[in-house]
Amino acid sequence: MKQITDLHTHSTASDGQYTPSELVRLARDRGIEALALTDHDTLDGLEEAAQAGKALGVRVIPGVELGAKEYRSLHILGYRFSPQAEGLRQLCTQLKQGRDERKYRMIDFLWEKGVGISLAEVEELAGGDVIARPHFAQVMVRRGYVQTTREAFDRYLDTDEYQRIERQKPDARTCIEIIKAAGGLVSLAHPYQVKLEDDKLEALVKELAGYGLDAIECFYPKHTPEQQAFYRKLARTYHLHVTGGSDFHGERVKPDVSLAKVELDIDWML
Repeated sequence: MKQITDLHTHSTASDGQYTPSELVRLARDRGIEALALTDHDTLDGLEEAAQAGKALGVRVIPGVELGAKEYRSLHILGYRFSPQAEGLRQLCTQLKQGRDERKYRMIDFLWEKGVGISLAEVEELAGGDVIARPHFAQVMVRRGYVQTTREAFDRYLDTDEYQRIERQKPDARTCIEIIKAAGGLVSLAHPYQVKLEDDKLEALVKELAGYGLDAIECFYPKHTPEQQAFYRKLARTYHLHVTGGSDFHGERVKPDVSLAKVELDIDWML
């Protein structure tokens, strides 16, 4: 049975604008029946989201988004795992520590580039344990160094030079196996962002399927119809399910991204 879903969203537990409960309320108001909260490297918002879902009549699926080291934007989405699973919690703790250490390198990097923002202001804006690039970007906009958060990424935070200060990440196999060990399901996030030619992307999907990949995020705001068709073909070829979502962070973080309403059969996920 198909449901109206958004299986890729972020809250203040990582780098989103809205608290988990606010996010669930926004989803309810938009007519979304099933929402996955997939914050970066943390499970901290899941309990609040679950409670809000019960109160508001929205099915909330526990999720997480992990970055893998093979490619800059290779991200692994985990779903329906046990949030108490020790291995997954330990990995998230390690990744959060890596982000915490990186923030000092980031502030030094930006000052080298003439962007004299305050780490204290970034931390205050973040408000939580996870301090991520969008928090730096928002302060850069606030202080007039860039006009938009997208400009902050294009000029500073997503460049080849920036990569020298990037945090350590696990490989994709580790991400997948830890989520699976926690009883979860795994989807490849926004495959277009990996920036591989079709044959190389297919080789990657085949490799990940061998590690236990369950699905591929075919529906995503920036996927073209041609890309969607190719990703759906990959899903059929490697016996993967189809997922989709907005990657919603809030209009302050990603002004051009709204919550999605993707009609999907997610019985396999439930």
